[in-house]
Amino acid sequence: MKKLLSLLVCTLILGAPAANAQSSDRPHWSLYTIKGEPLTVALPIVPGMETSKEVRARPQKDRKRRVLKLSASGVVYTIHIVENPKPRLSLEAFIQEQTTANSAEKLTPKGDLTVDGNTGKAFVYPDGNGLAQFFATGDRLYDVRAYGAPLDDPRITTFFHYFSLKKNKRSYEVSENVQSESLSPGETVYTGKEVDTKARLIMKPEPVYTEKARGEQLTGTVVLKCVFAADGTIKNIRVVVGLPFGLTDKSIEAARKIKFIPATKDGKNVSMWMQLEYNYNLY
Repeated sequence: MKKLLSLLVCTLILGAPAANAQSSDRPHWSLYTIKGEPLTVALPIVPGMETSKEVRARPQKDRKRRVLKLSASGVVYTIHIVENPKPRLSLEAFIQEQTTANSAEKLTPKGDLTVDGNTGKAFVYPDGNGLAQFFATGDRLYDVRAYGAPLDDPRITTFFHYFSLKKNKRSYEVSENVQSESLSPGETVYTGKEVDTKARLIMKPEPVYTEKARGEQLTGTVVLKCVFAADGTIKNIRVVVGLPFGLTDKSIEAARKIKFIPATKDGKNVSMWMQLEYNYNLY
């Protein structure tokens, strides 16, 4: 059977990222988003994400900050998504707050810009090897940066060209949420290289393709990271890459039903990290 649709939701092929780069080094970019956030960004690899809560001085309220970050081919990409509860922080005040946090940066103003109807401001790094853009959209503040190459480098231009303050329904969802039972306090989790025998699958149920996803002809891969625990249960399911229209949830449901023989170390059953991939294709 032949695939009717490509595996990747959206793939962008850059020109040579540097003058001395070989054609085989050209990265394939894909679109990513975050569940619950009106955001789409193009990146060469799956980004990491961290969420933190920031305590604010009155009259500002405490706020949540999400940070997407990755480094690829010498360029560091970061996106700060910050809650902006009432009383709202102005764009200018947010920029001052972000830039004064690192007094050594001294970004140079580059001018105003508009993304999806939202006005923002652009700044250039002192050495000319990076760009920063800031936006305020009601209850959200954004600090978007790429550093490590000249402004006309394809890696910089592609990153900012495809940055959007709207969600693309065909983009991959990035998450860090724990979706299953947590580990016991003090429980050690090993990698595959650290155990004597790895966990062995007995039964791996396939997830259900939702009608909504089928109607949208959506294909792609959900990637989960989880613990195959010593007691024979699946714990700490984390979403590395998700898909919309219920496909991520269906993958988690399927992962919870996996039956396996636990890994062993020194003659005892132990817990082990594993990565699972669920491919959704239309035939």
